Amino acid sequence: MPLDVTYKLQVPHKPGQLQKVAAVIADHKGLIGDIVTIHLGRELTDREITVEVRDPQHGAELAASLSGLEGVRLVWHHDRAFLRHEGGKLRTEAVTPVRTPQEMRDVYTPGVARVCSAIAENPQLAAKFTSIGRTVAICTNGSRVLGLGDIGPVASMPVMEGKAVFYSQFAGISAVPVLVDTKDVDEFVETVVRIAPSFGGIHLEDISAPECFEIERRLIERLGVPVMHDDVHGTAVVSVAAVLTVCRALGRDLGEVTVGQLGLGAAGYGIAALVAEAGAAAVVAFDPNGDSHGRAGEAGIEVTTMDDVFARADIVVATTGRPGLITPSMVRPGQAILALTNPIAEIDPDAALAAGAGFAADGRSVNNVIGYPGIFRGALLAGADRITSGMKLAAARAISELTEGDDLVPDALEAAVHTRVAEAVHAAALEEGHARPDQAPSGL
Repeated sequence: MPLDVTYKLQVPHKPGQLQKVAAVIADHKGLIGDIVTIHLGRELTDREITVEVRDPQHGAELAASLSGLEGVRLVWHHDRAFLRHEGGKLRTEAVTPVRTPQEMRDVYTPGVARVCSAIAENPQLAAKFTSIGRTVAICTNGSRVLGLGDIGPVASMPVMEGKAVFYSQFAGISAVPVLVDTKDVDEFVETVVRIAPSFGGIHLEDISAPECFEIERRLIERLGVPVMHDDVHGTAVVSVAAVLTVCRALGRDLGEVTVGQLGLGAAGYGIAALVAEAGAAAVVAFDPNGDSHGRAGEAGIEVTTMDDVFARADIVVATTGRPGLITPSMVRPGQAILALTNPIAEIDPDAALAAGAGFAADGRSVNNVIGYPGIFRGALLAGADRITSGMKLAAARAISELTEGDDLVPDALEAAVHTRVAEAVHAAALEEGHARPDQAPSGL
């Protein structure tokens, strides 16, 4: 699996020295990323150079060659991901500091008792006077984490922290990882129901199928707050946005396009079901694992063979988890191929284009970070009791409309994208009658 390694180097402060370093990296087939100057001295310059390498051994070989350069000192080299995770990625902080005795009386005793009593008399006031309405629980049992499989709840924590970082940065939402140490559906549901009063929404993450569908269904039934399994619906929203963008690039309406879905796991089923609701002319699907969860027919998805998918689909979306599944000979001229399995796709986009595809992209272009922060922000701002298909489709259309140039979806780091998604979801909640203004939080 490729990884980013940062090399801290002391390099002579002379012309051509950085070029020598870059030449060694190129000889090792490394891909240079960030170059940060830490110290610019009279004799030496300290730089941190990040390089994408194939694996740890490749990174070590490059380190040895850099150390061998005359006049260059390799101070250290580390896997960049571990550098960014040291100490964790989250902490809890007060909205405002307490600096005086009066402020202590305001936020704690005796003032806090009056606010507690008011909420006891009218629970709806919690949305205004506590953080509940702008806080989301990210709940997982770690049974299907990224491409790693069942690694358990504790090992999944870095993913949950990462999700929480994006909630804070892009949506102004506090998100709390909740690790639920059980694979039993009943126990998982009961655990989340018991902690749900602390949160304005429940984000389900990295739970294996088909259990994730049952868990989500039961929590939606029992809780009057937005509940969404991001692997199913967040991925679906961004993927449908990509499909809409491809349709626009091809000059075709979704209503005259057949979409093929390879893989009917959590993400694949969510994509196929949502693109069917979006109005695709037809949705045909094949799962190499034979896993359709018995739901495909109800969602307007026709399960067929892989050959038939390629024969009929104008756009093929693949989420199979099987690198190299699609061979160039399968691709029809003009067909659009979105091979989304990470880190290695079902087919390399360049290979698909060389085989005649009219459009091709991989999972690096489609990231559900573009979807879930704005979706939950819009739902919370509306005080919505659920996240509906209409709200998800509104988010997908907003994302697609903001896409420019040859991109499939906008840059996930663009704050305006998340604001627009939230606005679209909020408007859809109002239109559908799912908004509850008295449940909307203050300060979000």
